[in-house]
Amino acid sequence: MASTHETIADSHSLEHANGTFCPQTQRKFVLVAAILASALGFIDGSILAIAMPALRVNLGASLAEAQWISNAYALTLSALILAGGAAGDRFGLRRAFVAGIALFIVASLACAVAPNPAMLIAFRAIQGIGAAIMVPGSLAIIAKAYPKKERGRAIGIWAAASALTTALGPVLGGFFLTTFGNGIWRAIFAINLPLGLISIYLLLAKIPADRPTEKRSLDLGGAGLATLAFGSLAYGLTAMNAEGGGGMAGPAILIGAVLLVVFILYERRRSEPMIDLSLFRIRAFAGANLATFFLYFALSANLFYLPMLMIAGWGLSEAEVGFIFLPLSASIALLSGPIGQWSDRIGPRFPIASGSLVVAIAFAGLAFLTHAGIHNFWTGAFPLMAIMGLGMALVVSPLSTAIMTSVEDKDTGAASGINNAVSRIGGLIAVAAMGSLAAIVYARMTNGAAGVPGFGEPPASSLAANVDAVRVAASDSAFAAVAMITTVLCLLSSITAWFTVPGQASPWPAPSDNSRE
Repeated sequence: MASTHETIADSHSLEHANGTFCPQTQRKFVLVAAILASALGFIDGSILAIAMPALRVNLGASLAEAQWISNAYALTLSALILAGGAAGDRFGLRRAFVAGIALFIVASLACAVAPNPAMLIAFRAIQGIGAAIMVPGSLAIIAKAYPKKERGRAIGIWAAASALTTALGPVLGGFFLTTFGNGIWRAIFAINLPLGLISIYLLLAKIPADRPTEKRSLDLGGAGLATLAFGSLAYGLTAMNAEGGGGMAGPAILIGAVLLVVFILYERRRSEPMIDLSLFRIRAFAGANLATFFLYFALSANLFYLPMLMIAGWGLSEAEVGFIFLPLSASIALLSGPIGQWSDRIGPRFPIASGSLVVAIAFAGLAFLTHAGIHNFWTGAFPLMAIMGLGMALVVSPLSTAIMTSVEDKDTGAASGINNAVSRIGGLIAVAAMGSLAAIVYARMTNGAAGVPGFGEPPASSLAANVDAVRVAASDSAFAAVAMITTVLCLLSSITAWFTVPGQASPWPAPSDNSRE
């Protein structure tokens, strides 16, 4: 029987010989572990939006607390994800990946038994720290385990499986919420335990350890400053809502802006910064990231508040609303490949700009639908979400191409990580700001009527019919305001991409010289 030292030496020699640390027979375990770990984050994020009204009733959470239940996770994930990626390089991908999954599932169990909103918010923040290590490790360990000639197929399988879990998660979650009642929301977090344990078992028992590639700095100072800066901004934007403590909005936003400037100055002085700010001097890179921020701000706001409106405002069941994410996931899964090939031929400018415009049309439709008080799910909202899914499918793959091709080859990993963080920061700010906008419009429409629950809060069965009619109309107006703002942001995303991202201004490839003769 070979000694442990000999086994490690063999795996290291294999890594040098094949460019991968994992033998061919064990690579399937890497793929399964990565898919399961990715499912943890995808399922949590999409089902939570469906479960939020039930969670609010069960825990007695206000709108501001509901915003923070989402944003505590988004804050630590977006601020620490670049440091999490560096941890894989510094300590080895398998070790960091296992640590991230372990922290995520421990925090998930704590979320499942949280007795009140404050404790749930705290545990969600810890869950986000685990995700910041786990999320970048999922794709990175596939890339490191598979040789280049097999990597594309493996990543394709991972992406398809991730899209499937994102699509089916809310459908199944909605079914269980409708069938078993409000308290079942805790199972959304508890389901992470078996998935996470299987992933950890495969990583430790079936996959050899990889060696750290470089002693990269984790830049914990930068990560801490980013957390404080974006946390202060999110707190201030949430506090604009009266439920969030309106008097602290201005000071918190000011403190956040100052901390953001301090963060930028700190990063510029570091020899190994968390974010290479020099990349933003590249017009195409900066433009693609600005378009990303606008688009993912709009997407996150609608995907968080639309289910809340439909369940708490319109009175639809969670089982029905669970289908709302299906067109988005299906479109990206089915169309990303062909659209990516199309983008390679004509450049990413037209797909990104046109896709953002299509998303704007879908959100404008939602604004019209809710402003007019049309509460049709299958003939109204669902077709508009299908249009939105088509628009996002036009954007996702070309946007990755625009980011990767705008920088030198040596900077593609850093560029991809920055873009990932930008999209998540967009979502963080969106949930904070648009929730306050919805609450302000809702309060103005209800005009302090007695007995009216807050925006996105399911009504009591004893609520008088005339008061309930005011509540529903106010809910529609509040969401319509959100949808209109996000429509404008999608248009800005389209314009930004058009003027900054390289590529043709036409959907057809340029004619060859021969065709002109």
